[in-house]
Parts: sequence; structure tokens; C-alpha cells
Amino acid sequence: MTASAPSPELIGGPGLPQRRELRTEVPGPLSRELAARRSAAVSAGVSSTLPVYAAAAGGGVLVDVDGNSFVDLGSGIAVTTVGNSAPKVVAAASDQLARFTHTCAMITPYESYVRLAEELAAITPGDHEKRTALFNTGSEAVENAVKIARCATGRTGIAVVDHAYHGRTNLTMALTAKNKPYKDGFGPFAADVHRAPTSYPFRDDAGLSGAAAAKRTTDYLERTAGADRLAALVIEPIQGEGGFVVPAPGFLAELARWCRANGIVFVADEVQTGVARTGSWFATDHEDVVPDLITTAKGLGGGLPIAAVTGRAELMDAVPAGGLGGTYGGNPVACAAALAALETIREDGLIARAAAIGEQATARLRALAAADPRIGDVRGRGAMIAVEFVRPGGTEPDAALAKAVADHCHRTGVLVLTCGSFGNVIRLLPPLTIPDELLHDGLDVLADALAQS
Repeated sequence: MTASAPSPELIGGPGLPQRRELRTEVPGPLSRELAARRSAAVSAGVSSTLPVYAAAAGGGVLVDVDGNSFVDLGSGIAVTTVGNSAPKVVAAASDQLARFTHTCAMITPYESYVRLAEELAAITPGDHEKRTALFNTGSEAVENAVKIARCATGRTGIAVVDHAYHGRTNLTMALTAKNKPYKDGFGPFAADVHRAPTSYPFRDDAGLSGAAAAKRTTDYLERTAGADRLAALVIEPIQGEGGFVVPAPGFLAELARWCRANGIVFVADEVQTGVARTGSWFATDHEDVVPDLITTAKGLGGGLPIAAVTGRAELMDAVPAGGLGGTYGGNPVACAAALAALETIREDGLIARAAAIGEQATARLRALAAADPRIGDVRGRGAMIAVEFVRPGGTEPDAALAKAVADHCHRTGVLVLTCGSFGNVIRLLPPLTIPDELLHDGLDVLADALAQS
């Protein structure tokens, strides 16, 4: 067996044994062989969290080329929400592959593009008339939401907030807050982007309400940018790379109200939070907020690359014909996979499952926090949960502890991800198909990692 030909019994999907098992050191010999080949062939700018090479995945496990089985608490950064190789997704994508792989929706369109747009109109917040345009990645969706807002309003200014992450294209790098590794050395960036304070309850002054935090945001924007110059406010309802920051109640609603009063398009970036991840179809649902435009990607495609902007018809239709699109946007195989992923979420009760995962994981983590002052905060919604590590007795970030805990988890067979503007947050994004026993095994390892760090 060579690194390029993993063992044939490693077939992914829900039938994969749901257990954590290490057969070699991590990384094993075949992963090390692939790492050597990678260093000679792949740009050093493409990094990896875990230095093992996947051979199969399904349910809540990821198996590497050496046969090591890891508890997957990352879901490919919230992509495999319905699981790796979900049966309906595989069947739908396979059927579409056999019929045609591509015609370009801008040349000869197909029914699945239209049907996915109809589905997104049905599940996104609000009962207003909506339109959708499909793209490939979350960054593309955010960038096109900005294009739509500028075209519809005739304004150019874009407002974003501290700790935001919106992508790696030139425009979305300007929207993203964190410099390293996302922006450093890649400028100059797109102009007329204005960054304002946000709501970060753990780090805000005690007792700062959502409404007060929103006023701080809007006062800053009125003073530094001018509300009448802003085309859009782009915001994650729960910040992803910034640390899974859940804003104080009322913050988003007040921002949306201010946007409406000033003719500003309220754009909810739900690339990471959307499509059942938080225990609702969308994170804005928890706040009863109806965005003007909403971006989706990640969990939408069941593992295939697809993204969307869905929004008010008058905004989406303000763009002239040909102003939106892309060669691969709304690829037919990805559309088929997305429709199957949405069907799986409905038929398998995965929205309720996300909420149940959140309840179980949060209870375990808060019990740990009660006994360990290095855990400053446990937060999140549904299957989008984070632990923020600090120096005991305050809020000083402890990135070294977060790294040590993550490294221990990786060595012992649990895939977790770090995030946060200060690098001191561990985030948990399990697939919604993970069995309870496997989830708790992963949390046991995390607790052990903390005890030994």
C-alpha cells in the first residue's frame, strides 16, 4: 500500500465505524510521505490544521490514509453539516454527473438552479418577494452582495465590524478584520470600507446591552463614514473566525432598524452560521431579524462548492442583466447536492439535532468552566460552540493554552479548530450526524487535554 492508494476497506459514508481509533502515531507514515510530496508540489501559503491525509469520512469520524479514525469536531469548517457522503447527496450528485456536469447557467440554464433558488426563498427569513443568484464560494457571495447593494443604492460605502471575517478575495479581505494570516502582504485593498465596534459580551463593559452596543456602532459610523454614504452594513450574526462571538440580545435588531431608517442594505453573512448549523435554518432567526440580503455557502452544498446571495427582489433585480454570474456559478452537480442536503436536513430532523448537540456540548463545557478559571467563556448556538481561554483572574487571551489543548486533541484522535482575533478560542463544529457517544468521547478528550495543559 502506498500513500496514494489507501486501504480499499476505507469507504466513507454513514456506515463507517463510529469510533476513535489510533493505529499509528499522528501523523502516521503514509501521511508523512504525502506531506513530503506536498511540500514539493503545493504552495506553502496553503496550510493545514491537522497533518494527516483523509481517506474516508462519514457520520462523525474522519479516517486517514494510515487507518487512524478521528472524531470530527470541525466538519471541514462547517461544510459537512449533513455528514460526509450523505446518501441523498451522493445519489443526487451521482445522478446529475451521469446526465451532464456543466453547461453554464448563463448559457443554457437548468431546472435545479431554479429549484434551489425557490428553496432558498422559502427558508430564508422574511415573507417578502425574493430572488437568488448562485456562486461558488462564501467570499464570492459576500463580494456579490456588496455589488448588489452598491448598484441598488447608488452609494459606495460599506460598513463592517471588529473581529469580522468575510473572505480572502481582494474586496473581502478589506472587509475582514484580522491581519495575519488573511491580509498581511496582500494589499492595497478595496476602498470605502469602514470598520466599527461590535458587540462582544465577554469583552465589553459589564452590563452593556445589545441596544447600547448597537448605538456605539451606529454613532461611530455616522461620525466616520456618514450614514447617507453607506450602501450596506455587512455582518455575521455570530462571528466565525473572529471567535464565535454571539452578540448581546437586541444588537442585530437595532442595527437592522438603523439600516432601514437610513436606506442602508443590511447584509447577513451566514456563510458559516446558515443552513441548520445553529439550531435554526439561519442564525438571524434567533433574533427575529430579517436581512435585506443573506449570503450562504459552506453547509449549503453537502460538501460540494456552492454559494448564494438571496434577498429582496427589488435589490436583486436592480442589477442589469449580465451583472451577476460566473462560469461555474450554480454548477448543476452542486445544485443537485444542495437540494439533497436541504432535503436531508428536513427529513432527518437535523435542525433539532443541532440544538440537541449544542445543549449537550454546552452543558459539558460549562461544567469544565466552573472548575477551571482558564476558561473565560463558553458560547455559541446549536452545533456552533466555542471555548475562550484566558489567563486566570481576567480576560487576557491565552493563545498558547488554546494551541496546547488543540494539539493534545489532535495527537489523541480528535479534530478541533482554533479561531479568534487573539488565537485563544477553540471552536466545535461537529457534523449533525455525529452520534452522542462519539460527541461525548471527543469532549472527554478535550477535557483531558485541558487537565494536562
